[in-house]
Amino acid sequence: MKEEKLSIIESLLLAVGRPLSLKELGSFLSIDEADWPEIVEALKARHNQASSGIHIAVNNRQIQLVTNPDNGKILQQYFKDELTGELTKPSVETLTIIAYRQPISKEELEQIRGVNCSLILRNLLIRGLIESNEDKNNLATTYSVTMDFLRHLGIAAVEDLPEYEKLNSDENLAKLLDNTANEENN
Repeated sequence: MKEEKLSIIESLLLAVGRPLSLKELGSFLSIDEADWPEIVEALKARHNQASSGIHIAVNNRQIQLVTNPDNGKILQQYFKDELTGELTKPSVETLTIIAYRQPISKEELEQIRGVNCSLILRNLLIRGLIESNEDKNNLATTYSVTMDFLRHLGIAAVEDLPEYEKLNSDENLAKLLDNTANEENN
């Protein structure tokens, strides 16, 4: 039973990707408060090894999967390159579409571009150029540009982008999106 609980905790920590409170996990998994020190130590013994890329961090009664601190420099270098390097042409295209058509769903974006945009969206989110919002009416995530994006371009609003009115309300694009949405509903 103990190994099963450890496995479930590891899976939850990986899937959630953020710190979880021991109280929340305990309630969800029916773990007694008194059992946590033993569970945390077992997880640390399993993961907090020099040879493991994944470690367990516990702070303020919260637990999280983290990277091995010894790998910090190489991770910083990797993410610095990813965050400070030039945007690729597909990233610029995606960012442009979001700026002119926001808020826009991933599905609409992929419909316009004709390719999967998941990795590009992730990269733009990490760079802080776009943000995601939950559209509760349509049960979808929509994307829009951030204030950092506007500051980077030196504009006060997306309406200041060149030919914004024309490109934001393009009738052909609206028809295409409407026709595709109607086809999916039928």
